[in-house]
Amino acid sequence: MPTDTKRLVASLSLAFPLSLCLLAGCGGQSGDEGRSHRSSPQSAREQEARARQVADAWRGSTPADTWRQGYHPMADVVQAPKSGWHSKGDEQAYETRNFVLRGALPADGPEQGKVDWGDGKSLNRPLTRSKEAYRSFALNHSDGPLLTVTGARLGTTTIETSRGTAIVPAWLFTLRGYDAPLKRVAVAASKLPESPIGQVGQGTAGGLRGVRLGGPAVEGRSVAVRATHGACDDGPVVKVLETDDDVVLYASVAGPKSGACSAEMIEKNMKVELRRPLADRVLLDALTGRPVPYAPQNGPSPSWT
Repeated sequence: MPTDTKRLVASLSLAFPLSLCLLAGCGGQSGDEGRSHRSSPQSAREQEARARQVADAWRGSTPADTWRQGYHPMADVVQAPKSGWHSKGDEQAYETRNFVLRGALPADGPEQGKVDWGDGKSLNRPLTRSKEAYRSFALNHSDGPLLTVTGARLGTTTIETSRGTAIVPAWLFTLRGYDAPLKRVAVAASKLPESPIGQVGQGTAGGLRGVRLGGPAVEGRSVAVRATHGACDDGPVVKVLETDDDVVLYASVAGPKSGACSAEMIEKNMKVELRRPLADRVLLDALTGRPVPYAPQNGPSPSWT
C-alpha cells in the first residue's frame, strides 16, 4: 500500500468537515514568503490547548462512560478471505467494491446477536439482514474486474473494538472460485454518545485538522492513523496528549503556503507512538471533540461516525 493516497475532495468519504481553501492553502502569496502563521509556536500552543480542553471535557463524563459500555469497531467490518486474493483483478474488484450477486441470500435471521469480549463481558446488539450486509460492501456493478457472490450463511468472526478484541456474528459470503468466505460483521455498532465539547472549525485553533484511524488501528503502543494535507505544504503532523483517562490526537500540517494551488487532498498513513498502551482510555480527536473514527481504506466510514 502506498504511503500517500491522493484523492479528490469530492470523492473521499469524510469523517470530518473540509474546506478547499484550507486544504489547498489558498491566499495571495506563494513560496517561502507565503508560509502561514499556523507553523508558529503560537499555533502549536493553541493546538495543545484545544487538546487539553477536549481531554478535560471527557474526563469522568457521562459520554465517556457510555462509550466504554458500547460496541464500537476499530477495524474494517468487511474482511477479505483469509486465503488472500487469487489475482490482481480480484483485488481490484474488492478495492473498488465491484460485486455481482448470482445466488440467493438468507431471508430470515435472528434479531439480536452477541458481542463477546470474553471474561463474562458481552453485549447484545441488533443484527443486520444478509441483503443489507451485502449492499454495504457491494457498492458498484460496473465494467471491469468483479467478484461474484453465490450465497451467504451466518457465522462469526473477530474484530478489534474500543474495548479490545471481540467475537461477533458475521455474514459469511461465498465467492465464486474461493474456498474461504468474505466476512461482513453482522452486529450494528452502538450509537455514538453526544460529545461534552463542541467541534471547532477545520483550520482554526492553530490550524487543526481532523484525523482518522487506519488499520490495523491499535497495536500495542502504536496507533495507525490517516491524516490529510494539501499539495502546497510539507505534509501532515499528528501529535498526542495522553492522560490517565484519554488520549487526544491533534493534527495539523507542516509548512503550509498560500497562493494558487490545486484543490486536492492527500491522505497519508502514519504511526503515532504512545507512552503506554491505549487500553480502556478513550481515543479522541481534538478537532471534533469526539472519538477518532475508523475509516477503511476503500469504503465508507462506519455508521457510528
